[in-house]
Amino acid sequence: MDKLTKYREIVRQIINEYAKHKPYHGKIDPLPIIDTENDRYQVVQVGWDGVRRVHGCTVHLDIIGEKVWIQYDGCSQPLAQALIDAGVPKEDIVLAFHPEELRQYTGFAVY
Repeated sequence: MDKLTKYREIVRQIINEYAKHKPYHGKIDPLPIIDTENDRYQVVQVGWDGVRRVHGCTVHLDIIGEKVWIQYDGCSQPLAQALIDAGVPKEDIVLAFHPEELRQYTGFAVY
């Protein structure tokens, strides 16, 4: 299995796993959004918490240039650690939510 195929499978599994975590309050459904054509992956929460409408992204990953870019991590279980545990090396993970000039200090990929 080539690297890109392996990363797509790992990311797909992580997205589906994170989408199983339903909030303990409200009537909110976590939905996996998997776009393999463009390598964009998200978990979106949709529903109601009392009278308040809930609609938002909790996890957003992209695969760009054979690296996994964490665009947003709104979960209590860090995505970077889940990727490492699944076999993605730190040098192939970009913490895109950090400014570019700070990424060199994270121990992860800059680009």
